[in-house]
Amino acid sequence: MGFLYSILLGGIAGYIASRIMESHNPWYINVILGIVGGFVGGFIARKLGNDPDNDGLLMNLLIAVGGAVVLIFLGRLL
Repeated sequence: MGFLYSILLGGIAGYIASRIMESHNPWYINVILGIVGGFVGGFIARKLGNDPDNDGLLMNLLIAVGGAVVLIFLGRLL
């Protein structure tokens, strides 16, 4: 169930991040960015002293969106 939860949350996070950053990627790229963004956002949150494993759905979604926004930004720099 955790894997499906991650994919669903990643897809939503990728969609939101693509709208924030005005990115015109296909839907599957948004899902991938959201999933990877969840890992990146979780890593950043842990470094800042937060434990995303104990947070709720909304906080995990915000962390994943933040990570996906960072990935889109870094992708544009390249």
